[in-house]
Amino acid sequence: MGPAQMKDEKVVDQENSTRAVSIAHAHTDAGTDILSEAIGSVRIGHARACRVRGAGSWGIRFPAFAGSGFHILLRGSAWLITANGRPRALKAGDVVLSPFGAERGLSHAPCLLQNLPRVVPHDPGPAEVEILCGAYWLDHGEVHPFLRALPEVIAVSAEHGRTSQLGALTNLLAVDMSDTRPGSRAARAALLDLLLTHVLRQWLEQNRDVERPEIDDPAIAVALREIHTSPDKPWTVQQLGETVGMSRTAFTKRFTALVGKPPMTYLTSWRLSYGARLLRDTKAPLAAIARQVGYSTEFAFGAAFRREYGISPGRFRDRTQRDKPVAVNV
Repeated sequence: MGPAQMKDEKVVDQENSTRAVSIAHAHTDAGTDILSEAIGSVRIGHARACRVRGAGSWGIRFPAFAGSGFHILLRGSAWLITANGRPRALKAGDVVLSPFGAERGLSHAPCLLQNLPRVVPHDPGPAEVEILCGAYWLDHGEVHPFLRALPEVIAVSAEHGRTSQLGALTNLLAVDMSDTRPGSRAARAALLDLLLTHVLRQWLEQNRDVERPEIDDPAIAVALREIHTSPDKPWTVQQLGETVGMSRTAFTKRFTALVGKPPMTYLTSWRLSYGARLLRDTKAPLAAIARQVGYSTEFAFGAAFRREYGISPGRFRDRTQRDKPVAVNV
């Protein structure tokens, strides 16, 4: 074996070692990264919050919707009713999260979900139960694949695993519901973000044995990280596969099986989701946003955005979001 060949083999070994370290890093951080991006994708929607109050025999059914919802029992006790599971008793301080807006209900006693009314008559009497309910409604687009892969309903008990931070967020959000001062809507949206993040993080920490293949597969984890952090790059399936040391065919097959979408379909969805957030959160020109999310022209970005969301980027940016707190007596 000549010196040149030995040098080439050392270079190859070094490249393989570097790739292995990169993939290991992505594997370690993927859970946090994907969780953050999933929460960010939900925030494209309209934030809504309300108080539900009940006394005596009461119940309410929440229909399925595109987005994420939660319930916080502020006072009294209640039962969580789902379509496929046993009724679960709730007490003050418990938090319930519906990651992708599955149908669910709340009631004074165990019952069947279909027996609960969607609209409950107004009861002016004193409330025995008070529940804070909130949601992000996605007018366009779809729920992030990570959220879609979670259970329909996640419950965090006040006694088991609820952190002081989550308790503080719950209290702040409950107080903010009565705040009508300027800026309260923005504050409420920020609190909703933190609440969703804390509940999901706690559940994931308490359920480490639950399979999350898109995170647990190190190669797919690093590919997702590349897509999320560099959507402006002119990615191809071949390039993404090479990043993780896989052939185009093998990478496409594994990515689609674990994420639920082919690589380029997911890339397009992520670019447009990120673009929607930039439209909402920044004053950057449309052309600059288009380049930042991987489109060469404002026209190309606008056409893709309309196909995905059914609205032009300009109209999406101009649309106002009104999140007024309301009280619902049941």
